Amino acid sequence: MIVAAFLRWVETAKAGDRARAANALARAFLRSAMAPQERRAAHVALIYLLDDPSPRVRLALAEVLAGSSDAPRGLVVSLAEDQPEIAALPILNSPVLTDADLVDLAGRGSAATRALIAARAGLSRGVAAALAEIGDAEEVVVLLENPTAQIARLTLKRIAERHGANDGVRSLLLERADLPAAVRQLLVQCVAEALSGSAFVRAVIGARRIERVTREAGHAATIAILGNVTVDELPVLVEHLRAERRLTPAFLMQALCLGRTDFFAAAITLLSGVEERRVRSILATARHHAVRALIESAGLAREVSAVFVEAILLWRNAVHSASDETDNIAPLLAERLQGSVPHSPSACELIEMVAKLAVAEERRRARDYATGLALVA
Repeated sequence: MIVAAFLRWVETAKAGDRARAANALARAFLRSAMAPQERRAAHVALIYLLDDPSPRVRLALAEVLAGSSDAPRGLVVSLAEDQPEIAALPILNSPVLTDADLVDLAGRGSAATRALIAARAGLSRGVAAALAEIGDAEEVVVLLENPTAQIARLTLKRIAERHGANDGVRSLLLERADLPAAVRQLLVQCVAEALSGSAFVRAVIGARRIERVTREAGHAATIAILGNVTVDELPVLVEHLRAERRLTPAFLMQALCLGRTDFFAAAITLLSGVEERRVRSILATARHHAVRALIESAGLAREVSAVFVEAILLWRNAVHSASDETDNIAPLLAERLQGSVPHSPSACELIEMVAKLAVAEERRRARDYATGLALVA
């Protein structure tokens, strides 16, 4: 009878009075001892108030119900579907909302709803994956800025695939210590594509050179990434690069010259189909012809395989002699290849690239030497 009287009163009461009454009824429902029949009647009254035309009334309900683990889930879900200033309270705070509720809200809700879900504390991997799949860049930025969100590596990859061209998303991804190397390489390609599409860059460099410049910049960035890749990540990264058709002779030679020998061995293992232990054994100890046969079994043409064999033998000598050249053998390789018998056009192109790497390395050493003298002075 009390609830019936309350509902009759609601019909004529002012919005402010209704809001205060909704707040009191919700607190009584959660905290007061009620007979089962009274509790059912109060529940009906709360449901009725969800349709109140005044946002103040619905906000009053949300303020009480959002933080309680005893709040009726149906009421909380309804409030989470309300306008953003009301929905924010249950979406951000309610313990009764399940992952399924949040995924459903993300799918049916607005961008504001998805942004609120992305900011929720302790967000699970499943909900994060759903947001990565359907969210726009702005919502994904909120997700990446949420320090308590659990984001799986596959989800990070999906975010990079969908929004890698967005500066904000890309910056937040690159700041993450748990970002897989394959995803970092994917973001490198996003940057290269952005540069190649820039009108300013095209005007400065010229359309004819831009493809070569961006390709070389992409190779250099990927090589830098390889320096921090763990052994466990190598197979995934190599497979990613193979799928992107980036395991070219030029890239493999650049990696080899710059000391990314673990990556080179992993790439040869994938491309040749030979067992990894066998590949490493051949690269480390086998004779010239066995090394060349392994390189060619990986799909590298006979015209260039001899250049790879020379690089591998130089690495062996550098390692065994504890040489200072163990971070970059390009100068030694360029010197070894200079004046050798004429090569095919593909081999000449590879040798020219090695020569450029050698010049770059010599300039780096000169800068380091000059810097050292300046510091001593």
